[in-house]
Amino acid sequence: MSDVTKSFGAVQALRGVDLDVYPGKVTALVGDNGAGKSTLIKAISGIHTADAGEFAWNGEPVTLHGPGDATALGIQTVYQDLALCDNLDIVQNMFLGREVTRARLLDDAAMEQTAVRTLDDLSVTTVQSVRQLVGSLSGGQRQAVAVARAVMWEAKLVIMDEPTAALGVAQTAMVLELIKRLSSQGIAVLFISHNLSDVFAVSDRLAVLRLGRMAEQGDLANYDTQTVVQLITTGTAGSTGASAPGSTPSAASGKA
Repeated sequence: MSDVTKSFGAVQALRGVDLDVYPGKVTALVGDNGAGKSTLIKAISGIHTADAGEFAWNGEPVTLHGPGDATALGIQTVYQDLALCDNLDIVQNMFLGREVTRARLLDDAAMEQTAVRTLDDLSVTTVQSVRQLVGSLSGGQRQAVAVARAVMWEAKLVIMDEPTAALGVAQTAMVLELIKRLSSQGIAVLFISHNLSDVFAVSDRLAVLRLGRMAEQGDLANYDTQTVVQLITTGTAGSTGASAPGSTPSAASGKA
C-alpha cells in the first residue's frame, strides 16, 4: 500500500501510510491503541475503502471494492474474535458458507478429507478429531482452525490480528509455531501484536504505526526492544539515530 489515507468524519485514521509485505516473510505490525492498526488491516481486507492512495499486488495496481476482491487475490484475515461457530464442528467451520456439494447434497467425506489434509500440512497435531465441536477446543486450537480455514482457500497473505492475546504459554507457543510454518510455505503473514516478545520470536520485518502514520518499517534485525518501544510511544527512535518516518533505520539503531 502506498500513501493510503482513510478518514471517518473528522477523525483521520490513516495518514499517507506506506506498507510492504513479502511472500514467505512475517511482517509484524505494532502500535499503541488508536494507532490505526485495525483500520489498516480492514483496508487491506477490503472492508474499508481507502479515501486516497494506491494498492499493488505482485507489482500490479489493484482496487479493493470489498472483501470479495481481497479474497480473490488470496488475502485472508483471521480476526481476534476468530469468527468461529462454537456449535459446529471443525469441518463445518472450515467450510462454512463454502460447502462442497455432490448431486445437490453435502459431500461430507470430501470436506472432511480436505480439513484433515490442511491441518496435517500445518502440523496441527493437538486436535483429536475434525468432528469435534469448536466450542470444546482450547484457544490455541481455535486459532489453528481459523488459520487452517484461511490457508485452505489458497491464501497468499494471511493477516492475523492479536492471535496470541489471552492465550497461555503453551497455547502461545503453538500459535507462534503455526505462524512460522505459514511463512515457511511461502505465505506472507501480517502479524498484529502488542506482545514484543512474540514479535521478536517469529517476525522477519517490522512496521510501526503511530497516530495513523507509518513511523518506520524495515528488517527486524535492525531493531531492539527499546527502539521499538520508543517508536511506538514517540514516533522516533530518539538517540538511536533512526531516520525519518517510513524509512529503514540506520545501523546506529541497534541490532536485535
